[in-house]
Amino acid sequence: MVVILARGGFGQVYRWTKIRKFLLLFGCLLLIGCQPSIAPQGATVQVSRAVNGQTIEILDPTGQTPLNQRVRLLGIDAPLIEQEPWGTEARQRLAELVEGQTVLLEADLDTKDNYDRIWGYVWLGDRLVNQQLVEEGWALAEVRPLAGISPRSPDPKYEQRFSRAQEKARLLGIGIWNPEQPMRQSPCEFRQQRSPDEDIPCPN
Repeated sequence: MVVILARGGFGQVYRWTKIRKFLLLFGCLLLIGCQPSIAPQGATVQVSRAVNGQTIEILDPTGQTPLNQRVRLLGIDAPLIEQEPWGTEARQRLAELVEGQTVLLEADLDTKDNYDRIWGYVWLGDRLVNQQLVEEGWALAEVRPLAGISPRSPDPKYEQRFSRAQEKARLLGIGIWNPEQPMRQSPCEFRQQRSPDEDIPCPN
């Protein structure tokens, strides 16, 4: 870095920084594109609405009742609705993707959390919606279970997909990573601040 400054000044430093950022982004795109094809297994369901940036309502997959069943997208952590403007924007994007659509739900339909939600992965065609929200900067990758909330750990086969998608969004500076309007608190930290009396451990 000292040599660059001596020869060309800050202009060359700036150009080198841009080149380095481009190479990192190219590497992320290459790794994401080289992910092996996965044939998910699950139930075909219809999405009635997006509740927030990480929760949808589906028509009861058993067909036994007309009530909607809530599904929490596994492996991601999106801004809460109260985290404006990111929470509203994340919900709007999820609604654009899946509302009224027939999707494949990769989940254990018999396992629910304390809020009566199923946790799972949502596929729209060959697109993993959970990953797409992270890649577009509308959610964080949460590859570990949320203590006291998630009934099961995310499937490790998607861990690298989510991590690389998040790095791509961060490098592009989109969504919650926008440097002009960054989300300064993670959803977990926002929950901690909103409910200081509750024990809500956040990832380091």
